[in-house]
This record gives sequence, structure tokens and C-alpha cells, in this order.
Amino acid sequence: MEIYKTLDQIDKKILNELQLDGRLAFSELASRVCLSKTPCLNRVRRLEQCGIIRHYRADLDPDLIQQGYLVFVQVTLTNTKRASLEAFNNTVVALPEVISCHMMAGGYDYLLKVRTSDMRAYRQFIGSKLSMLPGVDKTTSFPVMEQVKESNIYQL
Repeated sequence: MEIYKTLDQIDKKILNELQLDGRLAFSELASRVCLSKTPCLNRVRRLEQCGIIRHYRADLDPDLIQQGYLVFVQVTLTNTKRASLEAFNNTVVALPEVISCHMMAGGYDYLLKVRTSDMRAYRQFIGSKLSMLPGVDKTTSFPVMEQVKESNIYQL
């Protein structure tokens, strides 16, 4: 949180531009944020070193790579003692079908975002992987009918 307070408007412009296109040439980025190339490069390196910029990656179309079946899964554990939570956390991160995993407050313990090729692959995932994770008591699946919006762009 303290790092965010040190960002000025130019840093925020750099972050906004890189969120839209992480492959921008430094000369183009510098031009867009009204800096010369070296100061712009120095700012980007600082943003990387302090951890604000974590990765650069390609945004893939899940349908074109046979990962178009999207399901949100509520997971309830048998108990929520620290050891059970850690055991679940340590194993769920290794499942490539799980795109994101969030520990939740409320009526269930975790919310997973899962991608597979189709319903058959999802059923296999549930039966042979997810239900076998440590401490899983119950899962409730919510297949997505249509994805209206998905974004990794943060408003700065």
C-alpha cells in the first residue's frame, strides 16, 4: 500500500499503457507518457523491482486453445483449521485447470475458477482431481453460459 502512494501521474500513465500493451517498445512508451527513453526505462525498472509490475504475458483466447469451458466452483472443506487450509492451498496451486483460487468468507471456503475443454473434461477433473484434494467435503459447480466481461486491467 505504501508503494502506491509514491506513484506519480507519469508512473500511473506508464502502468496504464503497459496494461494495454506489455510489448510496447520503450521509445513508443516514452513518447506516450511524454518522457525520454532513459527516464522511462528507469521508471519501468523501478516499477518492476518494487513488485508493482509482476509479469509480462500473452492474453490467450481460451476457445482457440480448447479451454473454453468455464466453471466457478464453490468448495467447502471438512474443517478450516490452519493445517487443513494450508494442505488445500498447497495442492490446489498445482492443478493447471484451476485458473484462480480465492479463500472466501461466508457459506463456503473457496471459490475456484476452472477451465477445461468441455463438460466431459470438467467431470473428469472434479472426480479425479478436485474431489481428491485434502479436506474437500463438498463442491458446487456453476458453469458459465456466457462471459460478458473479463479484465486484468486495473483503474489507476
